[in-house]
Amino acid sequence: MAKNENAALFKLGYGLYVVTTNDGEKDNGCILNSVMQVTSAPNRVAVAINKQNYTHDIVMKTNKLNINCIAESAPFSLFQNFGFRSGRDTDKLSDVAFERSNNGLAVLKDNINAYMSLWVESTVDLDTHTLFICFVTQMDEISEERTMTYTYYQDNVKPKPQPQKKKGYVCKICGYVHEGDELPADFICPLCKHPASDFEPI
Repeated sequence: MAKNENAALFKLGYGLYVVTTNDGEKDNGCILNSVMQVTSAPNRVAVAINKQNYTHDIVMKTNKLNINCIAESAPFSLFQNFGFRSGRDTDKLSDVAFERSNNGLAVLKDNINAYMSLWVESTVDLDTHTLFICFVTQMDEISEERTMTYTYYQDNVKPKPQPQKKKGYVCKICGYVHEGDELPADFICPLCKHPASDFEPI
């Protein structure tokens, strides 16, 4: 009945966020898509973080984190910086403009529409991840721009793989394409019967 059962998970709606932390010596951050409000009185937010992520270790140690909600206008370079490098050996905020919230953690100045400062109330072990249940201690809206979703990122921000350009020669008379690095000198177009001299490289 199902074409691809795993594809059903991609239909769940996810926002994208930069989670900022501090290990006591330097600021750190990573990209997450598993953040959601779970109660409103008081405001609680659940955040799932992979245990292999350095951010996970810092949150376990400090019990605090900031959620920076990524705006739709954010460039791919933001994801390269916070998503494709490890904070264990990289200072991800060294070239990023930010301010500090009341908890001392970074709030990005650009590419976000809101932020929340969180204090960890409890944790749930989910094997590969830890689910942090957090109180919201501070928050603010930065702009009315929409939050980037995972789907928007895949469709509009993440670079698409470029198809490999075919190597070959095209007949200037009829448009026939001969694929290959070289065109034999005695080649004759199979469609219009013109010689190799009427072909040009693609």
